Formats: sequence, C-alpha cells, structure tokens
Amino acid sequence: MGFLLLISFTLIFCPFLKRKHFVQEEDVRLETTRARFSNVLRRHGELTERLSRDSDKMIFERLQKEFEAARAAQTQEICLHGEQWNDGLLATIRERLKWFRWSLYQVHMEAERKAMPGDTDILPGLHFHEKITYKVGTKGICCLEGARIGIQYETSFAGEPCEMYHCVLESKSFLEKMTVLEHTVPFFLPLREAENDLLSSNAMKFIDHVGDLLQAYVDRREQVRIIKEIYGNQIGELYHSLPYHMIEFVLEDFDCKVTVSLRYAELISVLPTRVSVLAWPMHQTKKSLTSTATTNKKGNGASGSQSIPARLSYAEDALRTMSLPEAYAEIVLNLPQALEQIFPDRNSP
Repeated sequence: MGFLLLISFTLIFCPFLKRKHFVQEEDVRLETTRARFSNVLRRHGELTERLSRDSDKMIFERLQKEFEAARAAQTQEICLHGEQWNDGLLATIRERLKWFRWSLYQVHMEAERKAMPGDTDILPGLHFHEKITYKVGTKGICCLEGARIGIQYETSFAGEPCEMYHCVLESKSFLEKMTVLEHTVPFFLPLREAENDLLSSNAMKFIDHVGDLLQAYVDRREQVRIIKEIYGNQIGELYHSLPYHMIEFVLEDFDCKVTVSLRYAELISVLPTRVSVLAWPMHQTKKSLTSTATTNKKGNGASGSQSIPARLSYAEDALRTMSLPEAYAEIVLNLPQALEQIFPDRNSP
C-alpha cells in the first residue's frame, strides 16, 4: 500500500514540483535581467541629463540675456487674448523686423559717411523704431537683432513656475519661409517635425504647438516626481521614457504585486490614452496548489502553477480621469478591498 501511495504521489506532485522549480528559475532570470536593465536605464538617464544640461546651458544663458535685454529695451508690452493672437500679428512683427533692419542700415551708412563713430547725433534714428513685446498666455514674443523673432515659453505645475524655454525664428524676408534658428527645447521633443509640418504653413499654430508640447512634458514629469517623493516607499520599480509618454511602475507594499502601465498617444497629452493595471497574487494557498495538482493530473494544466493576474478596472478608470498623484491615492485607498474581492482566499490556510 505504501509503495502505491508513493507512486501516486510521484505521478501527481512531481510534474507540479518540476514546473514550480522551472518557474522559480525563470523568475530568478527575469529578476536578474530586470536589475541589469534598470541599471542601464539609470546610467542612460544620468548621461542624457548631463549631456543635455551641458549642451543647452550656454545657449540658454545667452538667449536668456538676449530676452532680458529685449524686455528692458521695450517701449510697450501688449497682452493678447483670444482672436487678437492671429497670423496678422506675426505679419506685423515681421514688418517691424524689416523696419528695424532698415533703421540699423541707415544709421550704419550715416556713421560711415560722417566717419564719426562717437557722434551721438546719429543714434536717435533708432528711437523711431518702437520696441514692442507681445504676451500671449505664457508665451512672450519679441523682435531680436538680426532679423529674428524670439519666443519665450514659461511652464508651470500646480500654479508654481517651472523652467523657461526659448525658440528663435529667423525671418529674412516675406519671400522666404521662417526657420528655427536655435532653441532650448529638450532634444527628445519633436520640434523639427513640428517645424517641417507647421511653421511654413501656419506659424501661429507652430508657436502654440511647441508651447503645448513643453507644458505637457513638464506636467507629466512633475506628476511622476511627486508620486516618487510621496509614495516612493511603496513603489518597487519605476520606468519612464525621456518625454514621460511611457510610464510603468510596480507596487509591492501589498499582498499582491500590482503593475501599472501608462501610454500617452500624443506628446501634448496630460492624461494617458492607454492604461493597464494588473494585480499578481504573490503567494498561492494550499487550496489553489491542490487544485492545480488535480488539474495537472487530468492533463489540462500544463502551466497551472503560473499565477493569473487580475485587471483592476477601478484603478484604470482613476488613471484615465485624474492626475497621476490623485489617481495613485485613489488606487491605494481602495486596493485592499479590491484585492479581497478578486482573491478572497489569498490569506486562507
């Protein structure tokens, strides 16, 4: 009898134990790969940040000084609202650039004619050119020397100011299309694509689109920063792309492992367009093990020892409609009850 029981035990549980051992080995290899990948991402992020900071720092400081000088020299600041911001205004700005270039040329020719560089009588000609700065929402638009139009973008989050960004357009004549001469927009945002698609046909739309790209990027980045600061002890892993349009993180401070995946179809989006929240049971109960073994005995459970995740619909709905910190708080608040309903026997003996 004992021999028959041993054979029965071997037939029933050995395949299960082998599969369990195989799954454990797979988990170890997966964790090793994940750790290596996490290290690569960390080093890549540090390198990217350093390169971006070093390459953009000098351009930012120089353009910032130029914009400050233009602001200091302005004779008038005009705030535009609604339909006041239109293509006609850009035509006016380009006309002012033309007039400004002509004024500089006249002064230069007069200086050469008189051969008196220190004579102040030739300088007042510059004052006939009115220097106006236009304010459109969080954008400041002004004329810069050298036939250039400067746009300064102010970003913010939760009412607090964040970085400033600059974009300088070159406008040599009405016969030539405007081009982006230089900028401080992060390299991973599609500025050149926007330039090719919009600038030549609708400069106003291009200027607005770049502002939307920058503000949405700052919004997504700051949302991730806040959940890391507030809930960092609950987050086991967190990955994101440079523009923060792909975000993934794992919650491990619970009975189940919860994976969150967010995708933003548009870089001007603040809320994700694709959301996935899955709960993975960390431990199987004796009842589930016995059930798995029985299933294997019948020949229908080739991968029965593998845990099956459950979708957390309430969490996905929260992430689609709330900011990431607000949605995270909602998820954590209702997570114990949701897990109890999905896995009612997860704590049973």
